Amino acid sequence: MTAPLPDLELFLDVARLGSFARAARAHGVSRSAVSHAIRTLEERLGLRLLHRTTRSVAPTEAGATLIAELGPALATVSEALARAGERRDEPAGTLRLNMPHMATLVLARLLPGFVRACPRVRLEVATDDALVDIVREGFDAGIRFGESLAQDMVAVPFGPSQRFAVVASPEYFAAHPAPRVPADLLGHACIGIRFPSGVPYRWEFEKDGHQTAVAVEGPLLLDDFALILAATRAGLGVALLFEAQAKTDLTSGRLVRALEDWCPPFPGLHLYYPGRRQPPAALRAFVAAVRQFDGWDED
Repeated sequence: MTAPLPDLELFLDVARLGSFARAARAHGVSRSAVSHAIRTLEERLGLRLLHRTTRSVAPTEAGATLIAELGPALATVSEALARAGERRDEPAGTLRLNMPHMATLVLARLLPGFVRACPRVRLEVATDDALVDIVREGFDAGIRFGESLAQDMVAVPFGPSQRFAVVASPEYFAAHPAPRVPADLLGHACIGIRFPSGVPYRWEFEKDGHQTAVAVEGPLLLDDFALILAATRAGLGVALLFEAQAKTDLTSGRLVRALEDWCPPFPGLHLYYPGRRQPPAALRAFVAAVRQFDGWDED
């Protein structure tokens, strides 16, 4: 026959203090509540545990035997609960993230420090350029550009601001003069960007408050930036890449830039998650790491 842990703790305190009233004060309950709990415990066990008089309370033989065996056991339980409480806020378990391929450039810089700081967290990352309902799909958080976020999400800026770069190989621009304004792109073989929905992206530009978008045309329409970069290096046309993706090639001269004055910076990526009251410890640790993150280092 089992008994509730609180009733057993009350019994030990009544026996230790020798008083129902003092035990009641120690637990912040009424004397009648303590008396009822002890009576229920005795009925459950089929034993009388305490001698009661108007002046004193003392354990019976059965009560004394129970105290001798119960005291160390409850102490062990209390210690175990205390240790569990200490680990309650320790990051652990699985953290599932959804993000576009572009975000891997930033996440790769964050991962080493986070993994070393949180060895008990298993981080699962799914890369998907389509807009995903992270709650419905079972993700803890996502990474997207700010304009793509639902208003009911908590959003934390992740990494530096972003910027586009219009690029081509030196050989391509040697044969086809570089565009001076966005409309000049209509005369070029452009490597188009395909959204997951299948719709081509209209290249967007801004200069001195003037905004424009160009529906470029060309021999390729791709949905993978690594493939776009490879095609651009091969001289197959002009591409629109994130500046960070083209950085190494621009520095080495493998690619050449155009329309730089039409490509201003814009807000970067955001980590976002449902605005629930108490996120799990693993997510809280990841959010803290993102808040401390400065972006990628300069090479």
